[in-house]
Amino acid sequence: MPRSMWKGAVSFGMVAIPVRLYLATESKSVSFRSLCPCHKQPINMKRHCSVSGDTLEWKEVLKGFEITKDQFVIIDEDDLDNLPIPSAHTIDITEFVDGAAIPAELYMKQAYYLEPEKVGVKPYYLLKKALEEEGKVAVGKIALRDREHMATLRPYDRGIVVNSLHWPDEIRAIEDLNLPEDEVKIDKREMAMARMLIENLSDEFDPARYQDEYREAILKVARAKAEGNEVEVVEAPQPKVMDLMAALKASVEASKRGGGADRAAEDDEAPAKPRVVKGKGKAATATAEKPRKRVAKAS
Repeated sequence: MPRSMWKGAVSFGMVAIPVRLYLATESKSVSFRSLCPCHKQPINMKRHCSVSGDTLEWKEVLKGFEITKDQFVIIDEDDLDNLPIPSAHTIDITEFVDGAAIPAELYMKQAYYLEPEKVGVKPYYLLKKALEEEGKVAVGKIALRDREHMATLRPYDRGIVVNSLHWPDEIRAIEDLNLPEDEVKIDKREMAMARMLIENLSDEFDPARYQDEYREAILKVARAKAEGNEVEVVEAPQPKVMDLMAALKASVEASKRGGGADRAAEDDEAPAKPRVVKGKGKAATATAEKPRKRVAKAS
């Protein structure tokens, strides 16, 4: 059983649901240690007092909030657990909105599972089923450790998932980018081909089809070097320019054969992942040739 990271209540109207919060995800990222170049052993990261120069252990380090220059107030764990704001112990639902109204690609941050306490099981599932029938998402706020978050609650499987959200002022304006959409003219035939390609590659989302190949590659290289074996190196693909329509046609043909984008990448006339670049006459696209492999000796 995982350890809950937050305990409190979900409140909407006069209803309060005692709950616990659990992380819904865990990091599988590859991590590296910093080593010294002489002995290939870990470097000890020392923490020194800027006044006395004394070395400190992590357990001795305090959290300080700078109220004026070089003047700090100590904030401890009890202070963080008992912040004088409602969201420290309550997810106060303030409104219900259509899920599509929240741009998930920009606002979503971390996912959490919400578990009811025994006395809150019935109102928990009342909220879940009401959200399902209305097709709505609950919006509120929650304070987790060192900051407050905007959050959503939505039904998921047999429970409710909480997603922390970015604050609006944390999202950068897309207008700062150079995006000349109005200057681009899309030919009807190109659009028809692009839509056909999308249709041929459409499927139900199945995350089991995806895996972290970067992590697997790091582990493969690490094992090879540890055993003194040769390491296979994939050279970066060399882009080449070809006609956009030809690339779309070749990609559609490859998708019909069932190979999808991977099959297209292996065909000189059917490269995958086209991107539009400047060209004379017809629209041109930069595509990647099939990567070549070479072998490097592990050191």
